[in-house]
Amino acid sequence: MTTLIHPTAVIHPGAELHPTVQVGAYAVIGEHVKVRAGTSIGHHVVIEGKTDIGERNQFFPGAAIGLEPQDLKYDGSLGLLKIGNGNQIREFVTIHRPTYGEDVTLIGNGNLLMAYTHVGHNCAIEDQVIISNSVSLAGHVHIESKARISGVLGVHQFVRIGRHAMVGGMARIDRDVPPYMIVEGNPGRIRALHKIGLQRSGFSVEDLQLLRKAFRILYRSDLRLTEALDQLDLLPDNEHVQHLQQFIRLSILPGRRGLTPVLLKGGE
Repeated sequence: MTTLIHPTAVIHPGAELHPTVQVGAYAVIGEHVKVRAGTSIGHHVVIEGKTDIGERNQFFPGAAIGLEPQDLKYDGSLGLLKIGNGNQIREFVTIHRPTYGEDVTLIGNGNLLMAYTHVGHNCAIEDQVIISNSVSLAGHVHIESKARISGVLGVHQFVRIGRHAMVGGMARIDRDVPPYMIVEGNPGRIRALHKIGLQRSGFSVEDLQLLRKAFRILYRSDLRLTEALDQLDLLPDNEHVQHLQQFIRLSILPGRRGLTPVLLKGGE
């Protein structure tokens, strides 16, 4: 019978691996790790901590998963790193567990984290997110579903990136990125509605028209932002406009990171 675990892999007896899990040479899997069916763990991958991994994930060589957070407040507790189904975790990706035992670092379903991505403690990445090479997410970053993050950039702690947003390469992201927008530059600025990406994702003509109107009200009118948000209530009901409105309202609350500004010229 062919074994799916390389003889040089080091797997703690307390780890729970489904019989269909493949483990490559010199991989290390710790005591509190659970791995479900169909997941592939490449050579020299390290998975430690209280890490719960779903089905059909691929971990490529050199990935370091569930290690201690880079946080001076860390007290040695074993918080949960939960990874869903169907993710691709490419070469030398690092994903850290949360700072405190009651906290969670979360990776959803169907995400692609390209080589050298760093996901800090307490981050939450929802579903079908693509993160390009050499992106660093500081602690507590939250990325909503289907966002696209280009390469070689940093995201400040506690920042949120909205669903279907597009962040350009080498940007500096220190404030929240609204959903459905393109943000580029150092410092990051809103450039335009992410029209092409929304079309590819199956947004209807009506959805796009309403989001264009929302963009113009928010960023191309003379209204203050709070006034513009109120004006969005006058548009026909639309789940995407409502999500945009709710996201921005949360971003501008006291104690939040704030909202990425708009580029004064160009865009929709």
